[in-house]
Amino acid sequence: MTMELSELVARERVRDTVAIYAHSGDRMRLADLAGCFTEDGVLEVKGRSTATGRRAIVEMLTPDPPDDVSNAAAPQFIRHFVTNLRFDSVGTARIETSAYFAVFTPDGPDHWGRYRDVLVEVGDRWLFTHRLVSVDAADPGGWFASR
Repeated sequence: MTMELSELVARERVRDTVAIYAHSGDRMRLADLAGCFTEDGVLEVKGRSTATGRRAIVEMLTPDPPDDVSNAAAPQFIRHFVTNLRFDSVGTARIETSAYFAVFTPDGPDHWGRYRDVLVEVGDRWLFTHRLVSVDAADPGGWFASR
């Protein structure tokens, strides 16, 4: 199978978007995380909530209350690990991917599951137009379960 240079560049830009999303989430840089989506992009957490648009994505992910960053329930750190990124469909205007993820806090594995993504090219970036987060399981006493 021969791959064109443009497809290779697109794949690397998708990988960069996935990494920016994870690193921004870990640091609670929610505007940067939302910037991984198109203006009307959708972040859907299966069985929980859906946010459409960057502003709604930031609002959905903002801790409640937002000023309570010193809350004892908040972990000292969060680390997202994304693995087995698979390119399910690669077109010139649309790419579909799937991957597994695990999120760790100082207490160990917090929650894990799958991403199903649709990305489109916007300028020199590939951005999520839809991200479906399916959480397979979570630590019942962990950070995700308390949100």
